[in-house]
Amino acid sequence: MKNRNFSVGILVSTYNWPQALEVIFKSIMQQTHQPDEILIADDGSGAETAALIERYRSIFNIPLKHAWQEDAGFRKSTILNKAIKLAEADYIIEIDGDIVLHPAFIEDHVRHARRGIFVQGARTMISEHKTREILATGQPDINFFSSGISNRFNSVHLPSLSFLIRANSRSSENIKGCNLAFWKDDFIAINGYNNLFHGWGSEDYEFAARLINTGVLKRRLKLAAVCYHLHHSCNSREQEQVNQRRYSEAVVKRLTFCTNGYAEV
Repeated sequence: MKNRNFSVGILVSTYNWPQALEVIFKSIMQQTHQPDEILIADDGSGAETAALIERYRSIFNIPLKHAWQEDAGFRKSTILNKAIKLAEADYIIEIDGDIVLHPAFIEDHVRHARRGIFVQGARTMISEHKTREILATGQPDINFFSSGISNRFNSVHLPSLSFLIRANSRSSENIKGCNLAFWKDDFIAINGYNNLFHGWGSEDYEFAARLINTGVLKRRLKLAAVCYHLHHSCNSREQEQVNQRRYSEAVVKRLTFCTNGYAEV
């Protein structure tokens, strides 16, 4: 791993959940392979989140960069673009602000990084009770044997066998931005995320579709890059159908570029 010739950034999207963000920070500190920078995509959080980030700047020995925008509803695509504007890393590992990392999460992603592909990892779901326990202790102590997790297979960490599990490399279905990795220059080439996506849903599908349409193929990663999803209430689905139509357009028209994206923020 020490011989890699590219730099790595971990990109964390967040909104007004500093307790979860602190657990994420602690799970980053436990990584066997530290990132070269941490990028926070903050969709309008308040002062408590800003203070937490400022405190951890003095704890981490790597750059911790904070992109913030005014709270004007769910605008995840736009803030992700703004955060990547701050990035110096060659390779970006994207997670959501409700994701706790296995200690080898970054190491696994770096090992599987290849030019011409992006990587979609899996997640294990944490129950409401177990989530309360983790947030109460402030510690990211969870593993395959923990109580209070579902779809437990996704928490199996056997990276030497991950090559056995494959998926359609040209399908943008079932893409999740909570565990996603890509090259920054591929991101820029398609103009990043589409800023027209407001509200929950399909922004990651549409982003992946444009990557695939340019010839950057998907690698489905299992048994490695394990992460755990903290329980929370669902976001509003009000814009889901509009966003789904926008994604379908990218697939049908084989779009490779969005006209309102990374370059426009």
